[in-house]
Amino acid sequence: MNYITSTIAALGLTAGMAAAQELDLPSQMSWTAYDTGSAGYNQAVAIGAALQDAAGVNLRVLPGKNDVSRTEPLRQGRVEFSATGVGGSFMAQEGVFDFGAENWGPQPIRVLMANNGGAINLAVGVAGDLGIEEFSDLKGKRVAYIVGAPALNVNTEAYLAYGGLTWDDVERVDFGGFGASWTGLIEGQVDAAFASTNSGKAYEAEAGPRGLFWPPIDPENTEALDRMTAIAPFFTPNKAVVGATIDGTDGYQGAGYAYPVLTAIESTDADLVYNMTKAMVELFPQYDGKAPGIGGWALDKQDMEWVVPYHEGAIRYFEEQGVWNEEAQAHNDNLIARQEALAAAWEETKAASPDDWEAAWSEARRKALQDGGFDVVF
Repeated sequence: MNYITSTIAALGLTAGMAAAQELDLPSQMSWTAYDTGSAGYNQAVAIGAALQDAAGVNLRVLPGKNDVSRTEPLRQGRVEFSATGVGGSFMAQEGVFDFGAENWGPQPIRVLMANNGGAINLAVGVAGDLGIEEFSDLKGKRVAYIVGAPALNVNTEAYLAYGGLTWDDVERVDFGGFGASWTGLIEGQVDAAFASTNSGKAYEAEAGPRGLFWPPIDPENTEALDRMTAIAPFFTPNKAVVGATIDGTDGYQGAGYAYPVLTAIESTDADLVYNMTKAMVELFPQYDGKAPGIGGWALDKQDMEWVVPYHEGAIRYFEEQGVWNEEAQAHNDNLIARQEALAAAWEETKAASPDDWEAAWSEARRKALQDGGFDVVF
């Protein structure tokens, strides 16, 4: 039993009205999440039901087609939190892809908690009627590209790289949102698309006329994995046991990362974040099992040294529970320093008014990270 697990056991956390009465949350709240039918949306709805039953909180879940549409309401303060992925968290922090546009820039994203279940994979699924066995077999096939969703597209690119391919080796088919891409796979408009294995859309594809297949990732193939992580460093090999075509089997050897990630921004009220984090932990028994893969929200599954910093309100709760330490704080401080270096480079680039914004920001960003001694990604 690890330190966090034993600490939680000692706490004897229980759900119910007694715990809920101690939560100081607004009666009305809003989150953004992935499209209707996605794993992130389904989990947000299940968490909302627990909040309603235990604390009388009405959680409105707003589906967003892409990373920008999920992050914009958070940036504008129209929602309190976002249940997002690496796009709305890591890539927004980094100011890359769509977040590198002149009207965006690196965002001061903060994490409350993340689903680190390990029960699911984040993978590229292919139509089962194609006879594809490996990612290299996607050469010449139609692969979904989601406009305005850099995380999904980078993830797909990483899987292509695992198979020794690039976007130039496949036929890119553009879609306006995650859900549309999987409808396209089911209806024969595209051959491969990215999703979590427990996505409702993946289950629809499994039951559809074409069927569904997840090409495998070999954790011993270091050369292919190096190609994959060079594109998306947050991926790690993982054997999923939950998802379309996977449930009831020995599992699917693929890759994954934290998803969904519950985020705020730096300026979000610390007391609100504290109470939302507390609700996520103390109501966990009430929403656990209510959506596929939702068990990864458990406190003992949290990675306190992730790639995006935690909010001070969440840290306050973790400190009270004895699951935050000096190493986690030092890591968090370094991530905040990274964000500050990127923000400063962004302001300097804007002040220079370059003719070629994309090239100028790319150069300035990489230089700021190198000068600050931070890892250069993207």
